[in-house]
Amino acid sequence: MYGKAFAPEYQGALTTLSVNSSLVDVLAAGTEQLRAAERSGSRGEAARSGLAVAEAHRRLGHVADAERAWRASYRAAREAEDLGAMAWALWSGGTLARQRGALALAWRLLGLAAELGERGGDIVVRGYSLAGMAETGRIQGDYAAVGALHEQLLAEARKRGEARHTVWALEGIAQMHRNNGAYDTAYAMFEEAAGIARRADDRRGHAWALRGLADILSARDGATERALELLSEAEATCRRMNLSSALAYNHKMRGNVLYRAGRYAQARDLYTQALDEFRTMDEPRGTALARLGLVKSLARLGRDRAKTAADLAELAGDLERIGLRHARRMVSRAQSELGIEAEPPREAVAAGVGVGGGKGSEAGR
Repeated sequence: MYGKAFAPEYQGALTTLSVNSSLVDVLAAGTEQLRAAERSGSRGEAARSGLAVAEAHRRLGHVADAERAWRASYRAAREAEDLGAMAWALWSGGTLARQRGALALAWRLLGLAAELGERGGDIVVRGYSLAGMAETGRIQGDYAAVGALHEQLLAEARKRGEARHTVWALEGIAQMHRNNGAYDTAYAMFEEAAGIARRADDRRGHAWALRGLADILSARDGATERALELLSEAEATCRRMNLSSALAYNHKMRGNVLYRAGRYAQARDLYTQALDEFRTMDEPRGTALARLGLVKSLARLGRDRAKTAADLAELAGDLERIGLRHARRMVSRAQSELGIEAEPPREAVAAGVGVGGGKGSEAGR
C-alpha cells in the first residue's frame, strides 16, 4: 500500500537525497548547489536548493541560519514567479516559527503556504502546510480545533499512499489520545506508525514512533526497561541522522521514564542534558518541558519547597505567554502532585533558584 518514504523538501538537483540522509550531508550538498545556482543566475534552482539548506539548518538547531535561508529561498522563488517554491519556503519559515514558539506567526505563514500551494497546484506542499497548522494547534493543546484536520490529512495521506505523511498524522493523533488518557488507542496508532515507517524506511518517523511507544509502556504498564530499550534504539537513529531536536526530546522522554520509576537522580541528569540541548537550539517548548521535569526531580530529591514553588510559578507564566495550554496543565498537575499551592504567574523569580527559563520564553518535531 505504501511506497518508500521520500523527502519532498529536497528539490531540484537535490531530489537524489534520501529522507534518511544525514543533515550534515544535506546541508553540504544544498549549500554547494545553492552557490552554483546563484552563480548561474537560476533563481528557481536557488529557491529550491535554498529550501534544503533552510531545513537542514532548522533540524540541526541553527535558528538564525535557518531564518536567513528560508527568507532567501522565498525571495528567489518570488523573483522566479514560482508559486510552489514560494509555498515551500513559507512552509519552512512557519515550521521554524513553531519550533521557536512563535505560534501565531507559525499559523500565519503555514496558512499562506497552504494557500499558495493550492494556487500553484502543488498538493504536497498544501498537505504539508495544513499538517503544520494542525501540529501547531496540537502542541498548543487545542485538540478540538485541529482533531478533525489531523483525521482529514491522515485520510488523504492513506489514499495517496504517502508513507511519511501517514506516519506523521498517525503520530499526531496518537499523541492527542495519549494526552487524553486513551493509552490503548494511542499505543495501537504509534505501533501502526512504527510499522509503516519501518517498511517505508522512514527512520525519522520510526524514531518518533518508538518514543511514543516507550512513553505509553512506561506510563500505562510501568515497563521501564522495555521503554528505555526503545528509546535507545530511537537515539541511535537520531545520532546517525544528526536529528538534534528529536534527540533532545528523546532525552527528555528518557527523563520522564526514569522519573516515573522513582529513579529521580538519573531523571535529573537526563532532564539537565535535555535542557542544555533545547536551550542551544532556542526551542522554548522543549526547554519548558525539560525545566518542568527537572523541577519535579529536584523536588523529589529534597530541594527547598519555596524554590520549587517559585520555579513552577515562573514556568506557568512562561507557558501562558507561549500559549501552550496542555503544557500549562502539566504544571498544574505537578503543583498538585508535589502538594504546592498554585501561585499567580511571576515574571521572574528570586536569584539563586537555579533552573529558570532564561532565553527564549517568547519563542516545536
